[in-house]
Amino acid sequence: MPRRLLFPFLGTCLLAGLLQAASPADEGVERRSLAIFCDGVRMAADLYSPKGLKPDQKLPAIVLCNGTGGTKARVGARTAPAFVRAGFIVLAFDYRGWGESDSKLITLEAQPRPDARGNVRVEARAVRWQMNYADQTEDIRAAISFLSGEKAVDAAQIGLWGSSYGGGLVTWVSGNDARVRFAIAQVSGMSARGPAAEKSAQALATKQARGEAEPVPFETGKLGGKMATYEMMRANPARSLGFNAIEAAAKIKVPMLLVDAENDELVDIRQHGGKVAGILKANGVPVEYRVISGITHYGVYKEKFAEVTAIEVEWLRNTLKTLGK
Repeated sequence: MPRRLLFPFLGTCLLAGLLQAASPADEGVERRSLAIFCDGVRMAADLYSPKGLKPDQKLPAIVLCNGTGGTKARVGARTAPAFVRAGFIVLAFDYRGWGESDSKLITLEAQPRPDARGNVRVEARAVRWQMNYADQTEDIRAAISFLSGEKAVDAAQIGLWGSSYGGGLVTWVSGNDARVRFAIAQVSGMSARGPAAEKSAQALATKQARGEAEPVPFETGKLGGKMATYEMMRANPARSLGFNAIEAAAKIKVPMLLVDAENDELVDIRQHGGKVAGILKANGVPVEYRVISGITHYGVYKEKFAEVTAIEVEWLRNTLKTLGK
């Protein structure tokens, strides 16, 4: 039997506490639970769509990408209905090992030889709540792939929405996956590391490969400072080698909306969202950059949620008019 999970889902995590679930009876919006597979691991997802779609009707679609500790049950339930009413199908999902999704497994003993069907019986540990850029960019791409095969989705009009940690992931994927046609990133951490941090990540990768450090951080990797509230999360810098959302921004060619909090206490908006907006503008890419006055990082989820959502809905409606031209 697998060992008990070290970090089960904590319903008291900060982001979950800030977000209130939408009414289950949201008029005109239909939700369907489903599974997405990424490298064989099941990711839990919810697909939101307008009620009464015609059999041959196809709509543009948006993938919602969570920030630190975020889950589809909170982010999707609150954000998706507004986007659906704007004319989009919306997919909310949990990254592998987050929320309701299945986990990657680490075997705790030498693996026996597989049987004739390729099966083995092993004791394993579930990998939960990892901040892993390499995995989570692939999770987002799997979500795009799922939508591309959805009957009611126009596969040529799929976009991304990401918040905080998810905003950096969305920026990177938008610059590296040609299927993305538009993107929204709010209060984003773009995770552009300096030479010293890159060298430290390389040293950690060496130790992990040699078994001189935890191959996956469980006891190590805890978040510090203002992020320590997310006590179940673990960061693995070795899994973000080569990930640079700022550099990826230079490759983005599709319309993008960036929304920042004026008094963000977690990131310097000039070096994150503001910098990406400047890169896009210099490259002639359609970009809108909005700084919401008077709020800190979590204000986009609390006192300014309605304002931010209205800005994003308006931008989506305007962008929808240009898609396919």
